[in-house]
Amino acid sequence: MADGPERDIDELPKNPANYTALTPLWFLERAALVHPDRLAVVHGPARYTWAETYRRCRRLASALASRSIGPGSTVAVIAPNIPAIYEAHFGVPMAGAVVNCVNIRLIAPTIAFLLDHSSAEVVMVDQEFFSLAEESLKIIADKTKGAFKPPLLIVIRDETCDPKSLQNALRKGAIEYEKFLESGDPEFAWKPPKDEWQSISLGYTSGTTSSPKGVVLHHRGAYLMALSGPLIWGMNEGAIYLWTLPMFHCNGWCYAWSLAALCGTSICLRQVTAKAVYSAIANQGVTHFCAAPVVLNTIINAPPSDSILPLPRVVNVMTAGAAPPPSLLAAMSHLGFRVTHTYGLSETYGPSTVCAWKPEWDHLPPEEQARLHARQGVRYIGLEGLDVVNLKTMRPVPADGTTLGEIVMRGNLVMKGYLKNPKANEEAFANGWYHSGDLGVKHPDGYIEVKDRAKDIIISGGENISSLEVESILYLHPAILEASVVARPDEQWGESPCAFVTLKDGVNQTNERALAEGIMKFCREKMPAYWVPKSVVFGPLPKTATGKIKKHELRAKAKEMGPVKKSRL
Repeated sequence: MADGPERDIDELPKNPANYTALTPLWFLERAALVHPDRLAVVHGPARYTWAETYRRCRRLASALASRSIGPGSTVAVIAPNIPAIYEAHFGVPMAGAVVNCVNIRLIAPTIAFLLDHSSAEVVMVDQEFFSLAEESLKIIADKTKGAFKPPLLIVIRDETCDPKSLQNALRKGAIEYEKFLESGDPEFAWKPPKDEWQSISLGYTSGTTSSPKGVVLHHRGAYLMALSGPLIWGMNEGAIYLWTLPMFHCNGWCYAWSLAALCGTSICLRQVTAKAVYSAIANQGVTHFCAAPVVLNTIINAPPSDSILPLPRVVNVMTAGAAPPPSLLAAMSHLGFRVTHTYGLSETYGPSTVCAWKPEWDHLPPEEQARLHARQGVRYIGLEGLDVVNLKTMRPVPADGTTLGEIVMRGNLVMKGYLKNPKANEEAFANGWYHSGDLGVKHPDGYIEVKDRAKDIIISGGENISSLEVESILYLHPAILEASVVARPDEQWGESPCAFVTLKDGVNQTNERALAEGIMKFCREKMPAYWVPKSVVFGPLPKTATGKIKKHELRAKAKEMGPVKKSRL
């Protein structure tokens, strides 16, 4: 059959009355209409209703548009979770421009690379990070030798910060954010994109292995993810959401837009500590928050003086970012948090698979529940394709829970591509699927489980060892706070597992050798002999700016240690 248009029962055309580009921007307009007086954003003493937030976002869009910032322009935002970064998610695309939320934990040379690569025409920066932005821009100016057109610099005041950094920024010619808003029209007639394929945001991957890649997302995907996320989570209208997850992570997993759809309330958190999380639950009525496992770990291990238990209500937690050990999920549930375990990447608008809980699991023993819950699960409603495929043939692996393959995705929740990087796009989209680079298995019930990054699998004596599985057993050890397992050269086996471990406070660390032997003995009782780490190294773990453990640094360290000597026995 020829590839023409598909037949239909009619020949009715699209017209402006029945077809419009999908965009999450309309959610804000609706929230301001339905709940004008409901709190939209709270940050310490600053409180904005939905009506005020809509006016502020229109002012931002208008102020940008009047300075010729629109379609084809990128606006970078370097800020923690404060009202301005929330407003930028609407105000910037309302002007037709693309919002690029920059990770505040990055160093100046990396930020310089991002600002240069994205050709940012405006940089909005929180006062605390002004010197970081300034240093980054100087690096670009020095590199481009006079050909550099400095971006418009806007500094965001925060009453909770030392005023010196703000005065310094203003002295250097930056415009204060509130002043910038005053130059805009609160009734600005913003226009939605003509085409939903138009870019809404740019976000750089944490680049643990190479130069960061700029992930471009479109209005259509943002709209679909903003609705998929709450549906998957069972999030209610009027939810009170605590911003523990940075908005610079995949646009806060698109919850920045979801909250407008739900007319919810954003509680901003500048610094994430267990005490601040418990305090917001106690005093601000928080019902939902998202966090990487590393943050959940601090909540579980918080001293009694910082926590409020039992919780005053059920608090829903969504976790993703690294595979959480089953023990961590069990501990959170035990404290009264309802945990939803998801998995995804910057390239899939944040989490795009969920371990959908089944009522029949309620009656299983807690250990079995935690094991099932630690799997990455099934595709989100808005994602059309998810599979685990053989790396060479691209055929789906059998659903046996043991055959390793690569996790691949396709559909509307996959990025447009990487900015100015055709080679990376070709690799990422080979054979009509997005390649995650994560290895996993498919269980008989169709749920997938991540076993490792392709490069993190340890091959010992020809056997594949999943570093994640070894780590999840190490987390059961009562003295271990954090653990990361990598390959170390091994004279006998080629390579063997090497565990890098951070101990909990209060653990006696005077005899490291005895501790290491105790950990190995613990492992021998719980895993196959060839999985047992042959070396244990104590100390803090290096992390990326997004809190992911830098395994490449640990691999280099393990290599420097030299091979594990062949046993003389």
